[in-house]
Amino acid sequence: MVWIAAGVVAVVGAFQFIEAASDANDKPVGTYLARAVVPLAEPSASAFGLSGEVKLAFAMPAQEISYPLDVHGDPSALHYAWVRNGDSALVTAAQPLNGDKVSVPAKAGFYRLALLKSGQQRQVEGLTLAVLVPFEEKERGILRGYRIGTYLAERVRGKTPPPEGFLEITPPDVDIPITRHLKVGDFLNHDQPGVWPSYAAVNPKLLDKLELVIAEIARWHGANAVANIEIDVHSGFRAPAHNRTIRRAARDSQHQYGDAADVAIDANGDGKITAIDSRMVGLAVEIVELKHPDLVGGLGIYTSGHSSTNYVHIDVRGRRARWRGGG
Repeated sequence: MVWIAAGVVAVVGAFQFIEAASDANDKPVGTYLARAVVPLAEPSASAFGLSGEVKLAFAMPAQEISYPLDVHGDPSALHYAWVRNGDSALVTAAQPLNGDKVSVPAKAGFYRLALLKSGQQRQVEGLTLAVLVPFEEKERGILRGYRIGTYLAERVRGKTPPPEGFLEITPPDVDIPITRHLKVGDFLNHDQPGVWPSYAAVNPKLLDKLELVIAEIARWHGANAVANIEIDVHSGFRAPAHNRTIRRAARDSQHQYGDAADVAIDANGDGKITAIDSRMVGLAVEIVELKHPDLVGGLGIYTSGHSSTNYVHIDVRGRRARWRGGG
């Protein structure tokens, strides 16, 4: 996974006291004291990807990563640990926060970073860490009891390498924001409903591309339109075993790698999903790829007379591919 390193920024003096005074007006005394001891911290702008809208960071178990963090206050004697998303109990031992390097938990799951000082903690809001289950744990097509299937590269040399790892998703995780407009549940494999945990591969570059497409469409409607644009993901991750059951699906579909999504967006804002919307989304994809060549990939525009079959395939395969399809 690619991480952008950023140093820890300390802002002392007026900002620190203003922040504490603001908290004191509307928080219990205990909360105020905790916040006064542990300085306010937030992920730096580079933590949210090229689009600035990615809300999930990816790492392998026990990996050391660069966690882009700005600390507003005195960073001396700060430690960090991890908590499970939605909880406050520390699940890792406290470690000194030295620069931008942090070690992630050894177990797969979704976590938040907690800063610690003088027996108090403050969770860093805005960015969730996803620790992946390594691909190597898959045996005979099964990952921890969940059917994944076999990737083409496992049988044929020279094919696309399988994903490095998979998100491990339980029912409470499906609503975790993965970007500004998407959540973890949008990328669930569709062939094993009710089987938990579920597993999915997701490429962060795809998340950036989808958000940049939304931003481009919003630009056509005005600066404030981005908040009102909704995206419906028809298909995100598709395990190889599931992909083989899909009519007309490519044998080595990019969905299997977390590199693709089939999406519908009301691009013209008329409240309907039509062929015009699919073409407008396609135009937005073309513009995004011109601006960001590193996100080049496949674009399939599907149009018909039915809203359920008007959608666009978007992927980040690394080379240009274009096609059209009907309902």
